[in-house]
Amino acid sequence: MTYRLGVDIGGTFTDLALLDEADGAMAIHKRLTTPDDPARSVLDGIGELLARQEVAIGEVTRIAHGTTLVTNAIIERRGGRTGMIATAGFRDVLDIGIESKYDLYALRLKYPRPFVPRPLQHEVHERIRHDGQIEQPLDADEVRRILTILRDEQGAVAVAVCLIQSFRNPQHEQAIARICREEFPELFVSVSSEVLPFMREYERWTTTTINAFTQPMVHRYLSRLEQGLAELGFRGHLHLMASNGGTITPALARRFPVRLLESGPAAGVIMSAEYSRTLALPNLLSFDMGGTTAKGSLIHDGQPLKQYELEVARSHEHRQGSGFLVRVPVIDMIEIGIGGGSIAGIDARGVIHVGPQSAGADPGPACYQQGGARPTVTDADLVLGYLDADYFLGGRMKLGREAAETAIRTHIADPQQIDTVRAAWGIFEIANESMARAFRLHASERGQDLRNFSVVGFGGNGPLHATRVARILHIPRVVLPLGAGVMSAFGLLVSPLSFETVLSQPTAAGALDQAAFDAVFAPLIEEAAQLLRDAGVPQEAMQVRRRLDMRYQGQGYEIEVIVPEGSGLAELPALFSAQYRRVFTTSFIEEPLEIVNWKVEVVAQSEHTMPTYRIAGAGQVGKAQRGVRAAYFPEAGGFMDCPVYDRYALAPGASITGPAIIEEHESTCLLGWGDTAEVDDHLSLAVKINLDRKAR
Repeated sequence: MTYRLGVDIGGTFTDLALLDEADGAMAIHKRLTTPDDPARSVLDGIGELLARQEVAIGEVTRIAHGTTLVTNAIIERRGGRTGMIATAGFRDVLDIGIESKYDLYALRLKYPRPFVPRPLQHEVHERIRHDGQIEQPLDADEVRRILTILRDEQGAVAVAVCLIQSFRNPQHEQAIARICREEFPELFVSVSSEVLPFMREYERWTTTTINAFTQPMVHRYLSRLEQGLAELGFRGHLHLMASNGGTITPALARRFPVRLLESGPAAGVIMSAEYSRTLALPNLLSFDMGGTTAKGSLIHDGQPLKQYELEVARSHEHRQGSGFLVRVPVIDMIEIGIGGGSIAGIDARGVIHVGPQSAGADPGPACYQQGGARPTVTDADLVLGYLDADYFLGGRMKLGREAAETAIRTHIADPQQIDTVRAAWGIFEIANESMARAFRLHASERGQDLRNFSVVGFGGNGPLHATRVARILHIPRVVLPLGAGVMSAFGLLVSPLSFETVLSQPTAAGALDQAAFDAVFAPLIEEAAQLLRDAGVPQEAMQVRRRLDMRYQGQGYEIEVIVPEGSGLAELPALFSAQYRRVFTTSFIEEPLEIVNWKVEVVAQSEHTMPTYRIAGAGQVGKAQRGVRAAYFPEAGGFMDCPVYDRYALAPGASITGPAIIEEHESTCLLGWGDTAEVDDHLSLAVKINLDRKAR
């Protein structure tokens, strides 16, 4: 027998899913993350899950791993001390940025500090012209002097090589990298023409410096993980989730750690897209709520939206433009600091606020009884009766209701002069409203009306909050998959190996013929395909996807155009015109076109589709209601005896009307007043939301 294993590290919990490739049987596991050594929770969790299932590690052929390690390292600035080598006269690029104010009327704006400290930003005398011709040759001895200073005097462990016009001609950057790797092998080196051959130097250099900053940490983590897996006896393939929704090898992750940004959340969106196609729900809001954050992403026509730029390390959480621009292919999503561990408090206005600070896994919410004393969303859920203190993680972890009540009373209820239950409801509802507001803004910025969407709710806390968030957003349908608490780990099991690359080469479309058009794409396709061949993917199993960033000549910004298989240069005007109309409602057919960026993604075709899994014991006909529990519903005027159901005893066709609580080991589903849920053939809960205003 052979198995595949998905492992997703979150800020609070590490999720695992083991799939039997022969019959689709799925075993799942959730355990607290170990922040001091994230690999420990992965290795311990794998050992626990395999032992429970009586599966030998030698039977596991593939482990797919998603992690927020790089994202957290950037937020917390826990990378390696990094130096930079820039073209003489240009080291200020990181500090100057793009000269955009994120608040027009603020006189004292704060921006994040570059990941390379000012004293470690060095200049080398060289110059390549805009057409790729060498104007001033590189001085190799000067490079050696700079690298010696960085290593011996300034304590750098990583170097970012960022030269002007290197996307046109990478010769000088390659020479510096060669000197570094041959004569200074203890230094990690990132080269901008390899990390991102993109013409706008600010985005290219921020992406490269972040890549260099995180390289030492990712190398240490992967070495620790690979060593631990080898000691367990694992001999299969280890792949890591990338931000674009595909997976990459450890070698590529070490080389391009910046591509692990938003790694874990991307897996959940990929799984949501599988549900969109399987359940014939073309428009979905993927709602992932874990212990630290909530993520929302739009699925349109069965495909997740993708973007090629994200902003990290914001100095002002909600202000676009207050962080660093990073250019990597990434699933388009919005992330907000609301999760089960998000801490509630009283702000300067004297009102309750929730997040973005989180209690995480250590010490965790007050009810975890591990030293946490501040109230969190999970504490509120427990006080309101939505969680069973004795059945958390299927009974493997006991919660302390008294500790939760004390935390809420001390920090919220007494200062506000309200009772503890009312304070808990305030935390619960403010968290829901905050998530709904963020998702509404995300959708409206993309021209979408969420009332035309359905919601897939997952993550440890997603099923508990999804129906309330949907009601606030007037979304009529919610899907809560079986095993939703670890659904990101499911997504890892179906994510194929892939690699994307981009080349900035502004070219007038009218100056090309088909041969020249194909000639630009050819080396990009070969580069990406070779990386997959190195990972053992046969050529016949690869699929090539081509995209172009195009604009009318004279414009300053471009839009992305998908080039379908079989289409070529002759179809470009029509493809561009159609996409331009979708974005701007009009187009100018006779205007000349310009191609700015050439993009290629090579994907390993996979036979694995979901959701075809089954969890042992689920869907059996039997007594589904396990009892009642006092739970708070404002429609009832307070606490009421709410029926509690065993998720694993609900067979296809079973129907439940809310209010109701449906429990499984890794998450709890909450049905609001008048909501109705029916179990479908995949054992998902298909919930119809009662949108009657009186029920709110």
